Amino acid sequence: MSGRVLLLPPAATATAARLGEAAAARGLRARTLHRRPVPSELRGRAHVYGGEAFASEVASALDIALLAPPPGWLPALPAEFTGRRVRLGSPDEARRLDAPTFVKPASGKAFAPAVYWPGRPPDGLPAAAPVLLSDPVTFAGEYRLHVLDGAVRAASRYAVHGVLDAAPLDVLPERAAVEAFAADLLAHASPDLPGAVVVDVGLITAPGPPRYAVVEANEAWFSNCYAAPPDRVLDVVLRAAAPRADLAARDAPFVRT
Repeated sequence: MSGRVLLLPPAATATAARLGEAAAARGLRARTLHRRPVPSELRGRAHVYGGEAFASEVASALDIALLAPPPGWLPALPAEFTGRRVRLGSPDEARRLDAPTFVKPASGKAFAPAVYWPGRPPDGLPAAAPVLLSDPVTFAGEYRLHVLDGAVRAASRYAVHGVLDAAPLDVLPERAAVEAFAADLLAHASPDLPGAVVVDVGLITAPGPPRYAVVEANEAWFSNCYAAPPDRVLDVVLRAAAPRADLAARDAPFVRT
């Protein structure tokens, strides 16, 4: 990684700060990009962490390959991993809901993910981009897994009953259950994900009996690390947003356009 730099957004975040410190500890330069244009001399040796618009701008300028999970990954999973019905739909379908439905963008952050009701669709629905439509469920606990080459590299709880409550997974009594579910899930589904990605899982407690399920998958270069070890999270971020020359052949289908 000699000569490499991790570019961070001008708007300070706790995760960016922690990743910057982890990068510096291993001899990788961390640079907050306050001004434009993006410095072209960093082409071929820059990685990036930050929001969608910032990372896309930097990636375009410096030919960085941003890895992203495909929009149809979650709906394609068997019910044993989703714990609920999930499908890929159109914005028009989200405008014509006939029952309470959890709606979120299939990628990006165009509108707030939430349960929406008939006659009250999300504001900011895109013109054509797909959305995810799923049955409402109650997650008692939610956990973020930073995944590298099909294995969990770092993990953290991030919410309890929908309220932010971050804690390292390795201090929690449910650690074994979460790790067992993650192992089963990744054994089945990691070939359909990029080699560096974030997968959120949780414990559904209603409706029906308690069971672990996938919440969603996200881009590692755009995800909060919560209480996970930042050095391990950095391993995933560096792979998820790296110079195109570093791109592994198996990750080529997952490069964000």
